[in-house]
Amino acid sequence: RLLRIISMSGDSSLSEARQKPRLRGILAAAVVALSAGGCVDDLATSWQPEITRTVQQADSLKYFPSDTPYKLGVEHFNRGNFGIAEQYFRDAVEKAPKDAAVWIGLAASYDRILRFDLADRAYGRAITLKGETVQILNNQGYSYMLRGDLDSARRKFLKAAAIEPDNPMIRNNILLLDGSQRYIERDTAG
Repeated sequence: RLLRIISMSGDSSLSEARQKPRLRGILAAAVVALSAGGCVDDLATSWQPEITRTVQQADSLKYFPSDTPYKLGVEHFNRGNFGIAEQYFRDAVEKAPKDAAVWIGLAASYDRILRFDLADRAYGRAITLKGETVQILNNQGYSYMLRGDLDSARRKFLKAAAIEPDNPMIRNNILLLDGSQRYIERDTAG
């Protein structure tokens, strides 16, 4: 019935200026008639639960739906492009500020570009979100080692080793730290 009404509005004898308001009036009347018949109300009711579920899912999402900046940050970090990795991790942090892994990646990138002040802030944020995990303690130890603060590095590595004594990465970092310590002792003695 709606199509028949619309096709009748195309009367060529009417001027174009009169056709548009007339067509709008006919369409408005058709929408009112449909809603009175229950079609529009049924449609709204059928969609409402879907909208409610979507809102509930959005509230419970842990991460931003697109983790592309994080993935690109990891990729560039692994390639040694630490400045580019830092940019991607910074973008990821803006999109997913409650994701500790993103903060850890950002902190590690800051370490590699020697921005230790920013690395400390990013590690602090990751600890706030996740606590002092083995990964964070190990990364902080490595950060202190890069700075030349070997005593702080050792404390972080030993704290991580106390939680996970068989972790090969922590053992390797302690060996690396011991090698650095011996080199410094040899260098100052000679």
